[in-house]
Amino acid sequence: MNKLTTLITRIVAFSVLLAGMAACSSGTSKSTETEVAIEAPSKTIQLEIEKPQLTFGFIKLTDMAPLAIAKELGFFEDEGLYVTIEAQSNWKNVLDRVIDGQLDGSHMLAGQPIAAGAGFGRQANLVTPFSMDLNGNGITVSNDVWSKMKENIPIDAEGKPVHPIKADALKPVITDYKNNGKAFKMGMVFPVSTHNYEIRYWLAAAGINPGFYTSDNIQGQVDAEVLLSVTPPPQMPATLEAGTIYGYCVGEPWNQQAVFKGIGVPVTTNYDVWKNNPEKVFVMTKEFTEKYPNTAVAVTKALIRAGKWLDTPGNRPKAVGILSMPEYVGADSVVIANSMTGTFEFEKGDKRSMPDFNVFFRYHATYPFYSDGIWFLTQMRRWGQIPEEKPAEWYESTIKDIYRPDIWSKAAGLLAEEGYLSADEIPETDGFKPATAEFIDGITYDGKDPIGYINSFEIGNKDEKILP
Repeated sequence: MNKLTTLITRIVAFSVLLAGMAACSSGTSKSTETEVAIEAPSKTIQLEIEKPQLTFGFIKLTDMAPLAIAKELGFFEDEGLYVTIEAQSNWKNVLDRVIDGQLDGSHMLAGQPIAAGAGFGRQANLVTPFSMDLNGNGITVSNDVWSKMKENIPIDAEGKPVHPIKADALKPVITDYKNNGKAFKMGMVFPVSTHNYEIRYWLAAAGINPGFYTSDNIQGQVDAEVLLSVTPPPQMPATLEAGTIYGYCVGEPWNQQAVFKGIGVPVTTNYDVWKNNPEKVFVMTKEFTEKYPNTAVAVTKALIRAGKWLDTPGNRPKAVGILSMPEYVGADSVVIANSMTGTFEFEKGDKRSMPDFNVFFRYHATYPFYSDGIWFLTQMRRWGQIPEEKPAEWYESTIKDIYRPDIWSKAAGLLAEEGYLSADEIPETDGFKPATAEFIDGITYDGKDPIGYINSFEIGNKDEKILP
């Protein structure tokens, strides 16, 4: 026996001795975390998975968190799923790769599967069984624009701007730019993104026309007082710093990144534009859900568990650590924590409590409500992406082909049986939320009256109440 072999033998023997001593000292008690984890039986009732190896996509935003958590905490594996998660370059790439089958599913803009089924952009039969989050976006402007806006914003007793800040404060700035021969340019992430509709809503509520889409102008800039263009989320701060745009609407951490770099100031969040609005969704093709129904339910189960974990008090700091990993969002953990841990920083040093800035489970956030999807259809019609009038019935029938609460309910029912969900965490609903006026302009939205809602705006296309 050579010296190396002898040394290895002694090390192994010593390790076995230490393990034996530890076992003796603990008696028959199973007290260590490792032992508990090994002995604790899984509560998960595994389905017969038709396709266990899966690849999902995402964009580097904090609201992709349910995917990262489901993978890192083993929720996918509990379901018998072996998932690879891949960052994508932009939202068009996400859409194309899901439609073409290169991705089995993806974190996606809520408007993307809706547009694909409603006639705007690339057409496909996509479905949404899971809503990933509520809120989570902000509207940021450059330092120069902010310095001019501040003159039009009331100040509170502490000398801070009074929130919410409406686009009324921006209107004279836009006029000033125009008088100096400069078009006022702002960015959003995709034509059918929540961000596009939110920044348009915010502007139009102040009487600022953000422009219309036509067959001849697919940029949506007809009659526009503000020129909106597409910029991928991670590139927003650099584009603002370069002066290509003067403001943008994007998800986190790219508003907080502007504060961190000292190049811009978030002026409002989408929580103030529409309180507890839907944001991202998880999307698969209809073909996938029909060919692999148990797999679709199992994926949804894991994502619901992840959403609940994210909204369980005390878990956000760990989530921030996971999201800051380069394979996920990859931004500095301090920047991610600025919004993910219940606060949001506006002007440098003006950090305010915003416990609902990121919601992943509360208020039944994971349930795909029909009324949420219909809101997107109303905005597509309002701004001309849907060019022709549609009857009210069209809105409901269209969204019921895309939003799939039946898949969600199967998943949630199994989670309740397993003890992961309580009865009050499963909504009793027909798929429509109650009418709400919790918008920045106070206009009431009722998902069961889409035509009335479209006609309620001063700026936007108008439809007849009754169509043949």
